[in-house]
Amino acid sequence: MSSKAMIYAGIAIGVAALAAAVVYGTDNQQNFVRDDAVLAPAAEQGSFSSPSGMGAELNKEQWHEDPFGDIAQKVREEAGR
Repeated sequence: MSSKAMIYAGIAIGVAALAAAVVYGTDNQQNFVRDDAVLAPAAEQGSFSSPSGMGAELNKEQWHEDPFGDIAQKVREEAGR
């Protein structure tokens, strides 16, 4: 067997091994959901796609309350004087 053929065979075996590892890992993760698992807010609120159909699928997660909103409002009022 020539050295080029051995290199190509090694690459093919490596690619096949990596593909098998990815398939096994993906299948293993899809079957594993812990009993105490809780959905994230974005998963509960769903998702939406771009109207054109060409964009990414985005989450409908709502904005969370701003913990510094009252301080920001005070700064805006002082700056506006």
